[in-house]
Amino acid sequence: MLAFSGLKKKHIKSRYNHNDESGFFYLYPDSVLKFYIRSIALTSIIEKRQSLHRQLKRHRYENSGLKMQIGQLQALANIGTTTCMIAHEINNLLTPLSNYAQLAMNNPDDKELTAKVLQKTFKNCQRASMVMESILGVANGESRSKKECHLRGLVEEIFNCLCRDFSKDGIIVENKIPEDLTVWAVPVNIQQVMMNLILNGRDAIFPGNGTIAIEAKESGEFVEIIVRDTGVGIEPEHLERIFDPFFSTKSKQKDSGQPYGSGLGLAFCKKVVDEHEGTIGVESEPQVGTTFEINLPKNQ
Repeated sequence: MLAFSGLKKKHIKSRYNHNDESGFFYLYPDSVLKFYIRSIALTSIIEKRQSLHRQLKRHRYENSGLKMQIGQLQALANIGTTTCMIAHEINNLLTPLSNYAQLAMNNPDDKELTAKVLQKTFKNCQRASMVMESILGVANGESRSKKECHLRGLVEEIFNCLCRDFSKDGIIVENKIPEDLTVWAVPVNIQQVMMNLILNGRDAIFPGNGTIAIEAKESGEFVEIIVRDTGVGIEPEHLERIFDPFFSTKSKQKDSGQPYGSGLGLAFCKKVVDEHEGTIGVESEPQVGTTFEINLPKNQ
């Protein structure tokens, strides 16, 4: 039975309603009943909204905690990735040192060759030290010392460091960078980027014959750098992931004749280019070749 104080009651007999002790039931106007029902519904809605607000507040608190944990885990992941990148880049420098040492051991009486090997070893060890410091700085988000660099000279130093003459493997290298072209960058970092792209081009061509062309030009406030090879190319479905850490298109089959890929070289390249506030992109066609385009600021 509904009871509202101050309301006039109508006494009506009915077998369809609950009666009071007098045998009659109280019937109130429809407008009052509708108001009562709406009040109950509104109260229910308010309670549900309050409950949802409490749940939302709790979820926000939990999400905040999860974000903090994700940040901590990301820092640990960065340490792991950085360690692998360091190993990858140092290996690029240690491989020619091993070749130099083997050459000297095979010619123990050649003092001139030995002196040259020691000079190369000393120079590459210095570069290895700078590479480690630079990679750690990039991983920690530190701003490294940038300066105006002559791009052609940086690329020429790379081939002096690699020791191996690419022409002996049937690969022609075309360095078309203008002598006076400069870029605002951390020299050792840009050298490592170029070294990765050059070595990737060599791996894409070897053991066949082909060409690696390196070009650069001014483009407004940027310097556009192109590294193009005529190797096996990259499948279209792989292009979107080509800069992801640990993703590699290089064959892992032992009988393929191809070197194993760690999937860190291009990830390192992108990280360095991003640190320089530049861009890096790739175009490729299977069995035709691959072109990498880098845009770096020309001035400070």
